[in-house]
Amino acid sequence: MTEIDTSVPHSARIWNYWLGGKDNYPVDEAAGDAYTAVFPGIVTIARSSRAFLGRSIRHLVLEAGVRQFLDVGTGLPTVDNTHEVAQRHAPDARIVYVDNDPLVLAHARALLTSSPEGATAYEDLSLYDPAGILEAAGRTLDLDRPVALILSGILGHVADHDRAVALVHDLLAGLPSGSHLCVNDGSRGTDPVYEQAQDAYNETGAVPYFLRPVDQIEAYFEGLDLIEPGVVSVPLWRPDPGTTPHPIGQHGGLGRKP
Repeated sequence: MTEIDTSVPHSARIWNYWLGGKDNYPVDEAAGDAYTAVFPGIVTIARSSRAFLGRSIRHLVLEAGVRQFLDVGTGLPTVDNTHEVAQRHAPDARIVYVDNDPLVLAHARALLTSSPEGATAYEDLSLYDPAGILEAAGRTLDLDRPVALILSGILGHVADHDRAVALVHDLLAGLPSGSHLCVNDGSRGTDPVYEQAQDAYNETGAVPYFLRPVDQIEAYFEGLDLIEPGVVSVPLWRPDPGTTPHPIGQHGGLGRKP
């Protein structure tokens, strides 16, 4: 297994720090604090992304009847992970998590448990190996039945947008009709201070993350039937009653494979 490098900040650990988790190192806290000094709103983005994930999973279980989830680029376990939200509403839900960070692997094995009726598995694989992901997922999921493919905050790490689109399409190609794609990623065009902070972060030597124009995020859903309200700033996607959402530089959506 790859050694955990604690000398360089890592996006999964920084994200964990912003979400209030403890699975990070001083180098990650320093990078996270430097980022929030420029753009305090990143904490809102991190938490809004997680809230969007929860609402979209709830829709998938309660309204679309989905019982299988393939979460690629899982990140470090925090609160309301995919299996927790899904199995809260459907205890028989089955979830496969995929990531290839050694720290994520270490914690996923300990923390990502399952209800007795369902199943949860973790696969140590890269987003760049869609065939391997589908093969591994098939050991836990029935790939002849609909699957929700979740790509939360991961596609921005793919430097070339065309390649990111191809990876999404390769994964969806192995899933049947009725499957869904759930994506949310950092976006350009909403908050120039966020863009400045992210561009500066990308120059620090950490693994870069590229904010993309909304039309490039929409491109991931080509050929799918978008669920209303489409690709929007994540707080605006089916907000909980009684909330007052405001747009941020994080866009996402949900689409169904015909």
